[in-house]
Amino acid sequence: MKKVLVFTLCAAMAFGAGAQAKKPVAKAAPKSAAAVKPIKTSADSVSYAFGISLGEFLKSQGVTTINYSLLNLAITQSIKGQRTFMDANQANQCIGKLSEAKKDKVSKVEKSAGAKFLTENIKRTGIVQTTSGLQYEILTKGTGAIPTAADTISAHYRGTLLNGQEFDNSYKRGEPLSIPVSGVIPGWTEALQLMPTGSKWKLFIPAELAYGDYGAGNDIPGGATLIFEIELLNIKGK
Repeated sequence: MKKVLVFTLCAAMAFGAGAQAKKPVAKAAPKSAAAVKPIKTSADSVSYAFGISLGEFLKSQGVTTINYSLLNLAITQSIKGQRTFMDANQANQCIGKLSEAKKDKVSKVEKSAGAKFLTENIKRTGIVQTTSGLQYEILTKGTGAIPTAADTISAHYRGTLLNGQEFDNSYKRGEPLSIPVSGVIPGWTEALQLMPTGSKWKLFIPAELAYGDYGAGNDIPGGATLIFEIELLNIKGK
């Protein structure tokens, strides 16, 4: 249902943009373009706003070429309740394939960059690699108990992408994470069962031990290798 709504709304947003694309360009637009903008009514505003939103959505999916005639025809047919050349399921499948193709492309790029990084990173002094491909560096060596998969731990952490972009930070929130060892990504689960309490480690986690080909939210792309600094504070009940 949500996908159908998105498609219908996105289609509606492009009407204004499609109409503009058909106008012949005889000369450059005047410098004071803001003074002659064609938005005069509330309907104009809504139409233009939907157009911007659709344009941003299409750009985010890597779409650079659009058949505006068909786009506007689909909008007209939908609004007037006329029969369309695709039903809602076919439309969703078409958009879904576009989204999957983009994810695959991004994931391949990220995986390639991650593999290259990890190959070089393991050459550094102090980096340890496990059989799974997880790499870690001991920043502070703790002496406390080591968690098991059945334990719940408390930890502070900071997570970044390879380019240094931070996507999460418990220090900034001022509150450590409390979570079961088995309730986190595989790279964390493995590392936590090697860390004595009081340790601070830097983890280098390949995509297959993190969020895989799909990533997480808007900040972690599919295929991304992640870097975490984890400070294991305590084990619940121990």
